[in-house]
Amino acid sequence: MGSNNVRQHFFKGAMLLTIAGMIGKVLSAGYRIPLQNIAGDVGFYIYQQVYPFLGMAWMISIYGFPVAISTLVAERRMLSMRGFFVPVFLLLISISLVLCGLLYGGAPFIATFMGDEGLVMPLRVSALVFLFLPFTSILRGTFQGLQDMGPTAYSQITEQLVRVVVIVLATVYLVGGGYSLYHVGAGAAFGSIVGAMVAIGVLGAFAVKRLPSSINEQRPIPFRNIIRTVFMVGLFICLNYMLLLFIQLGDALTMVAQLKDYGYSLEKAKEWKGVFDRGYPLIQLGTVIGSSFALSLVPSLTKQRLENKRAEAYADAHSAIKFSFIFSAAAAVGLVLVLPEVNVLFFNSRHGTETLQVLAVLVLFGSLALTYSSLLQGLGRMKTPAVMVLLGFVVKVFLNIWLIPMYGITGGAISSVTAIMVVWGGNALLLYRTIRVPFINSLPWKAITMSLLALISTVLAGKWVMETLFTIQTRLDYLWYTISIVSAGIFVTMLVLLRMNVFTEDELYALPFGGKLIWLWKRR
Repeated sequence: MGSNNVRQHFFKGAMLLTIAGMIGKVLSAGYRIPLQNIAGDVGFYIYQQVYPFLGMAWMISIYGFPVAISTLVAERRMLSMRGFFVPVFLLLISISLVLCGLLYGGAPFIATFMGDEGLVMPLRVSALVFLFLPFTSILRGTFQGLQDMGPTAYSQITEQLVRVVVIVLATVYLVGGGYSLYHVGAGAAFGSIVGAMVAIGVLGAFAVKRLPSSINEQRPIPFRNIIRTVFMVGLFICLNYMLLLFIQLGDALTMVAQLKDYGYSLEKAKEWKGVFDRGYPLIQLGTVIGSSFALSLVPSLTKQRLENKRAEAYADAHSAIKFSFIFSAAAAVGLVLVLPEVNVLFFNSRHGTETLQVLAVLVLFGSLALTYSSLLQGLGRMKTPAVMVLLGFVVKVFLNIWLIPMYGITGGAISSVTAIMVVWGGNALLLYRTIRVPFINSLPWKAITMSLLALISTVLAGKWVMETLFTIQTRLDYLWYTISIVSAGIFVTMLVLLRMNVFTEDELYALPFGGKLIWLWKRR
């Protein structure tokens, strides 16, 4: 296979993994809405207390360890069972046992620190997920190192689908059977275990067919190299994708205790933490919209860097930031405007709407932070963005302790937005120092402002017309009401952006329905 074909195959595979990751994020956000509807705000709170640990395990299994292992595989191509698979597996199983042991054994302390001792059982079930990391990670990493991205992508999607189905079915069964909500939380965590087991089965089936030809006895990789690569490459890659999880972990660790200081009883604090947690599925969906088109350009950016094409790399980085800013700003503004209706549509109440509107600002800054960190990763800068994620977590915890006793869950929303802004600001500064191009200054600010004003006007006018002509009462009413208003807002926003010549023809091709958008663009 020629060098051009090798590159083309690699970047097609990278795009496949990007698409699989987006599908996984949408599924991960979407299932939490029916979960809240079935288990209620307190049941949702219980699941959200353990969700950061489950999410981190999943991120390690698809971004952390596999990337490190693929780096080792790419250096060798021909793999030794004794010199590669055995030492790598022993290292991963040791790490997994430590992580599982810390969470399982430390569950009583963590639950007490969270302010709710009933969380011990869900935390311990969640700990068991870490035991499956070595199996999924080593197989995904091996396939990726051999530039065979299909098994990894298919296993990711299958794992998430199975996980979602098991969580929903377990919740229905346990709630219907009269079990405690802590059992419901444990049952939802069990869904992640089943999903991991199915992923291992999928990867194992691919391995039987595709890996034997790549296994050969050769000189073993020095164990020191394996340790360094797994910790250095795997750790920093993984942390870059855990920003929202660390923000949610900050809330899980501190919010209930601080709400009790605010004046709530434990039961009231749990309920309002569940109301607050409604925002994160919406934010996760919004960040997918805001960052997905931008992240799809990262493989191209990596390619330009590897080929030393600086001008092309800068052009791709500029397009990524422009996409991210425009779409995430529109998504954030739109979500703020329709949240009163979305809250009723998805969660059947208006509780916490004002706080969720503050939290919706995370869509903008979370998308930008993720885009900037991914661009830095494409440019070969991995350590500092990971450090910024940890800094964001520290800022989040500190501000929660300070603001929640004064402002309740609204203080938690303010602390989340502030922490994400700190991360984005740090990543933006690092990107500027890396390539000395002030991308923000070159954005089409006039067009962005006009498109957002058009969006706001359309949504507000649409809401007035709908509420004047129709009586909106049932959740079905809110469904077509929301779809109508959101569709009108998207159409008008895109029309303004096209009329003001914001995107190039090549950039339009990167969007869904790019061909139709180009047809409109040429007739603007």
